Amino acid sequence: MRNTVLVGALLAGMIAIPAAAEVTAQSDVGFVVREVADVSATPAETWRAMTTPGAWWSSAHTFSGSGANLSLSPTVGGCFCERFPPPKGAPATQPAGGVQHMRVIYVEPNRVLRLSGALGPLQSEALAGTLTMALRATDTGTHITWEYVVGGYMRYKVDQIAPAVDRMLAEQISLLAAHIAKTSAPASAAPATPAPATPKPGKSPAAPPTKATSPAASPATAPGGDDAANDAARAAFDAALKKTPPKRQGAQPRR
Repeated sequence: MRNTVLVGALLAGMIAIPAAAEVTAQSDVGFVVREVADVSATPAETWRAMTTPGAWWSSAHTFSGSGANLSLSPTVGGCFCERFPPPKGAPATQPAGGVQHMRVIYVEPNRVLRLSGALGPLQSEALAGTLTMALRATDTGTHITWEYVVGGYMRYKVDQIAPAVDRMLAEQISLLAAHIAKTSAPASAAPATPAPATPKPGKSPAAPPTKATSPAASPATAPGGDDAANDAARAAFDAALKKTPPKRQGAQPRR
């Protein structure tokens, strides 16, 4: 979850840009951002999609370089976590790495999910963050509202970090809406199978042609299996976290 925002090509009709994405409040000690989107799915369907971030969260905003490494347990005390695939050449006994992005503190299935935690680079600061994800049924589907309240001490300038967090979350709610639109779209009708031709009198029906057996497809690469890409993403994120944030009073950072 870097501060830089991924700008991707959005297919027309596949994504719903949030009706509102804004920093609704900010001060020297924190800020509030709010994102909304409308989807053509029931609250139950939206809840199932929202609590499966590995299917839609941007890989650019992860530590491991793959959104597929994310998971969310929608129960009180549950973890919004990310696993780190073992690096190439690691011994089989090496324990897996990972990060807890947030912890679930309130659950009303299909209605409200609230999580506590400081996302991305904010994790290195003395901050508390609360993300409330609310769903409301509408005549056409579901209205989604995310509100993220952050407060405490940080070395970042609020007027710079708040818009960055706002853009990051706006991207994620848009990706969620796109995922819901894609997965809830009705499947196209299968082509009708033509009826077999009636054999002429005195002739046996022709045997159906034998279908050639294609070679077995190679197994898909497991999520996070691109070691080079994962290492590069992790190194870039680690560098961003180690970089000293600018001082709030305009002083130059120590070299």
